[in-house]
Amino acid sequence: MLQSILNEAQALLLDKERRALGTLQTVLLQFGVTPENRAALERSIHQLDDLFLLVAAGEFNAGKSAVINALLGQMILEEGVTPTTVRIQRLTYGPEIGRTTREVAIDDLTAPMELLRQISIVDTPGTNAINREHEAITEEFVPRSDMVLFITSADRPFTESERRFLQQIRSWGKKVVLVINKIDILETLDEVARVEAFVTENAQRLLDFRPPVFPVSARRALRAKLNQDGAGDALALLASSRFESLERYIHETLDQTERIRLKLHNPIGVGLRLIVETTSSVEARQALLADDVTTLENLERQTDLYRDDVKRDFHYRLAEIDNVLHAFENRGVAFFDETLRLGRVLDLLNRERIEAEFAHNVVGNVPRLIAQQVNDMIDWLVANNLRQWQAVMEHLSTRRAVHAEHLVGQVNSTFEYDRDRLLETVGRAAKHAIETYDRSAEAEQMSGALQLAVAETALIEVGAIGLGAILTALFTTSALDFTGVIAAGTVAALGLFVIPAHRRKAKEDLREKIAQLRQQLMGTLIEQFEHELENSLRNIETAIAPYTRFIRSETGHLGEIQASLQDLRNTFASLDSEIERL
Repeated sequence: MLQSILNEAQALLLDKERRALGTLQTVLLQFGVTPENRAALERSIHQLDDLFLLVAAGEFNAGKSAVINALLGQMILEEGVTPTTVRIQRLTYGPEIGRTTREVAIDDLTAPMELLRQISIVDTPGTNAINREHEAITEEFVPRSDMVLFITSADRPFTESERRFLQQIRSWGKKVVLVINKIDILETLDEVARVEAFVTENAQRLLDFRPPVFPVSARRALRAKLNQDGAGDALALLASSRFESLERYIHETLDQTERIRLKLHNPIGVGLRLIVETTSSVEARQALLADDVTTLENLERQTDLYRDDVKRDFHYRLAEIDNVLHAFENRGVAFFDETLRLGRVLDLLNRERIEAEFAHNVVGNVPRLIAQQVNDMIDWLVANNLRQWQAVMEHLSTRRAVHAEHLVGQVNSTFEYDRDRLLETVGRAAKHAIETYDRSAEAEQMSGALQLAVAETALIEVGAIGLGAILTALFTTSALDFTGVIAAGTVAALGLFVIPAHRRKAKEDLREKIAQLRQQLMGTLIEQFEHELENSLRNIETAIAPYTRFIRSETGHLGEIQASLQDLRNTFASLDSEIERL
C-alpha cells in the first residue's frame, strides 16, 4: 500500500531502507540474537507495506479504548473498569463492523469510519493488569507501531510503571503522543493545567524528550459525538472534552507526508535499537573472550615456562650422570697406570684376569648408578607432567566459574552454549586425564621407550632385561675394547720397552671410547626425554584445542559482526537524515 502513494524520491529511499534492513537481518542472524528481536525487526519491515499504524498504549483503566471510540465517534470497543482488552485489537476500514482472528493474540476489527481509510488503529491490553501475559503482548506489538498514543489517567498521571514502559517505547525510536484522559474528574481548569505541566515536565526530565501532550475527556467527546444530550449540549460537551485538539493533531499534523516519514522512521528506529543492543552484546562477548584469550595466553606462557624449567632441571640431572662417567674415566686411567707396568707383566699375559679386574674396579656399579638416576628422572618427569595437567584444569575451572557468573539467565544463543559446552568438555578431559593418570604405568611406558633407545645405542636386542642390564652390556662391551690393547702375547711379542707406549694408547682409547659413550648415551637420553616432554605437552594442547579454536574463531567472527553493525549504524543514521528531509 505504501509503495502506491510514494513519489520517485520516496520510493528510492524506501528501496535503500529495505536493503539496509535486509543486511541487518543477515547480521543479526549471524550473531544469533533472540528470536523475539529478529521477529520484531521482521514485523517492522512488513509494516512498510501496511497503512500508518497508530497504537494506543497505557496502563489498565487509563481509558485507551475510550479514546479510540472517541476518535471514531462510535462505541466500537468495549470499555469498563475491569480489563476488557485482553488481546490486541487492530481496527481497519471495512464496509461494516466485524471481527476476525488472523494472528495469535490479535483480533482484526473492521468499521466503516473515514479515519480508518488513512490509518489503522490498535488497542492494546493494559500494561499493569494482573495478567502479565497482557503486558507481554503489548510490549511485543509496540515495535510494529508508527506512532504511539500513550494514554495516562488524570487521577494518577505518569506513574512509575508508565515511565518504565515509555522508556521502552522510546528505545524503539517511536513517535509518542501523550494523552491525559479523564480530565472531567478534575474540578478546575487550574488542576488540569497542573496535571498537564506535571506530565510534560516529567517526560522531559525522566525521558529526555518533550512529546505533544493533550489533556482530554474521551467520555465527554464520545457522548458529544453520539449527540445524546442534544445539539447545543453536544457542542458544549465536545468543547469541554478538549478532544478536538487531539483530533486536529492527528488529522492535520499527520498529513500524508508526515505519515510517510513516520512510516519510514519506524523500522529505522527498531533497527537502531537492535544495533545498539547487539553491539552491547558483542562487546560483552568480546570482553568475555578477551579473558578467554588471556587464559589461553597464560596457558601458553605456562607451557613455555614449564618446558624451559623441565629442560633446565633435566640438564642438571644429566650432569649427575656425566659425573658418573667422569668418575668412570678417572678410574679407568688410574687402572691403566696401575696395571700396564713392568711389575705386572706376568698378569698382563692373563687377559681374562685383566678384563675381570677392569669390570670390577673400573666399570663396577656404573650401570646401576646410571639406571637409578635415569629412573629417578623418569619419576620426576611423570610427576611434573601430572602437575602441568592439574594447572591446566585449574585455569579452565576458573573460566567456567566466570562464565557461569556472567551469563546466568542470559543463555539466549548458541555462543554461550557452545562456549560452556567446550569448557565443560575440555575440563572433563583434563579431569579424566588427572584422575586416570597412572604414574607407575606412565613411568613404565617411558622407561620402556628409553630402554629401547639405549638398547639401539648399545646395538643389542631388548628382551625381558631392564635398563641396568642393557647398560651393563654396553659398558662390558666397552671394557673389552679397552683391554683389547693388552691382549695375550702382545707385550711378549713387542718387548717390555713398549709397555709405556701401550699404556698411553690404552688411556687415549679409554678417553675416546668414553667420549663416544658419553655422546651417544647423553644424546639418546636428551632426545628421548625431549620426545616424552613434547608428547605430554602435545596431549594437553590436543585436549584444549577445541576450546582454543572456538575462542580464536569467535573472536574473529565478533570483530566482523562489530564492523558490520557500525557500518549499518552509519547507514541508518544517513537514512534517518534523508527521511527527515522529506
